[in-house]
Amino acid sequence: MKKLLDKLNRYFEPRKDYGAVFLRIIIGWRLIHGTYDNVFSWERMLEFRDFLEHQGVAAPLLAANLSVYAQFFCGILYVIGLWVRPAAIIMIVNFVAALGIAHVGDSFINAFDALMILFGSAFFLFYGAGKISLDHWLTGRKKY
Repeated sequence: MKKLLDKLNRYFEPRKDYGAVFLRIIIGWRLIHGTYDNVFSWERMLEFRDFLEHQGVAAPLLAANLSVYAQFFCGILYVIGLWVRPAAIIMIVNFVAALGIAHVGDSFINAFDALMILFGSAFFLFYGAGKISLDHWLTGRKKY
């Protein structure tokens, strides 16, 4: 078993930044996919506003726009690997709020998307975008 683990480690250790890419792509795509209809349809944005109003959120139209555009643009940033740590901070705040507003008392399965984005964003905050990213390229390929 030790030999197998050693082989796996030798193979995957130099390639570990692919893990960050895969995570950035799936979480970024989920953020984009979950909000593009609100971005491109005012009717859908108003539906989200109505939902937030029903939940007792102050300034629901402002909150809807902030949340939607933050998710949409941070999703793009995750996918391309640019400004990932600042985007992660924004998504952590957004999804702590989302869990408190929309998922209190929800089942784990119903809150799963929000939890995955929250915990994925926490990963990005600590790990960064990884070596396979615009962040890494723009910082002169230095470890940050």
